Formats: sequence, C-alpha cells, structure tokens
Amino acid sequence: MRVICDAPGQTCNRLWTYVASVAQCIAEKKRMVIIFYDWTIEDFPNLLHCPFIYFPLWHKWYLERGNGWNNYKGLTWKVTHNKNWDNVFKFLGFTKGWQTRTDTRYLQQTMPELKHIFRPKDEIMEKATRLVDKMKEDSDMVVGVHIRRGDYATWNDGRFFYELSDYHQFMMRIQALYKDKKVAFFISSNEDFPLDIFSGCTCQRFGKEPSGAILDLYTLSLCDRIIGPFSSYSRWASFIGEVPLCFLESKAQQFSEQSFSKIVDFFHFENGKDIFDW
Repeated sequence: MRVICDAPGQTCNRLWTYVASVAQCIAEKKRMVIIFYDWTIEDFPNLLHCPFIYFPLWHKWYLERGNGWNNYKGLTWKVTHNKNWDNVFKFLGFTKGWQTRTDTRYLQQTMPELKHIFRPKDEIMEKATRLVDKMKEDSDMVVGVHIRRGDYATWNDGRFFYELSDYHQFMMRIQALYKDKKVAFFISSNEDFPLDIFSGCTCQRFGKEPSGAILDLYTLSLCDRIIGPFSSYSRWASFIGEVPLCFLESKAQQFSEQSFSKIVDFFHFENGKDIFDW
C-alpha cells in the first residue's frame, strides 16, 4: 500500500501528486492512502470514493461543523511543515507524491481509468460541455486560453507574465494560423475583465461560478487547442483531455501547427519535447 503525505496546495499540483500512484495501483491492483487532501476534493467524487483509495482524515460531518475546515487546514500546515513529522513519515515509508512525477510507467496504459477517477462531478462537466458545444455551433475550432497573471508578476522574475494586450496578440496569431477555420476562444482566468478588450476575437468565459477553477480547468480539457504560460494547470487540462497544448514562452512568440502537442506526463509532450521543471 502506498501512502501519500504531501501537504495540500494548489489543486493541479495535487492532481499531479496523485496520478502516478493512482496509475500504479490500477495496474498492480494495489491500494493507496491520501492523508492530506485538497479542499476541492468534493469536486472529484470518483476520486474521493474510489474503492482502492482511502482518505482517513475525510470526515464531512466534522469539516462542515463550525470551524472544521479551518481546523483541518491548520492541522495539515503544522504537520506537513514540521521536520519531526517528516522524519516520522520517512520512517513509516510514506511517499511524497510530488517526487513521483517522473514515474510514467503506467500513465498511458491506465488512461481510461484515470479519466474516470479524475472526472469532476456531473454538474461541472455538464456546464463545461454545454458551453463548448454551444461555441462549436458557430465555430470550427475552440482554443482555450489560460490567462494567469497575479503571482506570475514575480514568479521566475516575471518571465512568463503577460499583459492582457499580449494575450490578445497571441489570440490574433492563432487566428492567423488557422485562417481557413472559424476560431473561438474560451478564456480561463480568475481576473475580472471585459471580453471586448480582445477585439476581433470571438470569446466566451464563465462568470463567478461555484467550483470556478475546476470548471475552467475541465472546460480547457474539452477545447481543441490550449495556450497559456508554463503551469501545472493547463498541463493537467492537456493531459487529462488529451488536448494539444502550446506554452507561451515569449511576447513575440509565433505559432505553427507543430507548436502544439499533447502532454503525456509532467515533463514531456507527446512529440518528445521536454518540459523544464520551473
């Protein structure tokens, strides 16, 4: 049995933390335990209730009482940022899932099962599917645009931070690449801005929806192409949806069909291109 003991954190980082172990347990018919889960866990009922995966600290009756969630977050922070507990976990043979990202042995052969286990709840998928289907009524191709700014202004010295005007230019270049097609863009962002700033582009996005980050994530996974800065978020959407992705590496970036490839594991595209561990 494998026991995952990473701290909760950004959702897609956690999904990448779990996936290699889940794939191994499927292939080898083993069981696993996830001690500290992400707060979005209820958005993934097939993961939460998977018969071979156990969440020993998941007690809904407690988490939803009074200060339950805050108490859980405080507990996990103290335990997962403590050298003594780290030594205990190491002694017990527990696994830091973040360190399993290079384990690609079973990802492709278990992809059907992974798609099921990591499928979010029906209302999320129904909203995502409904929007993409509606967009495709009037377009030949839907391109997902992951706009991430905020912390990217300082992360890596702002190397992958782009102004909204830069994203507009990326979109215009995509339209030029697929000039024989009618292209529509799905915008994924936690920022509030009017879509008319992307003049000359047909765009859709969700408003302030429950489970908004997961809704955006799985809508990206239904698109025909994805563009966005280096991120585990768009990387997961490409992997789980098997959608060609192109990372945005510079403001002057140009695109060709060869710019896009599916993510097959955390560090590799299907075309063999390596992804640096930013």
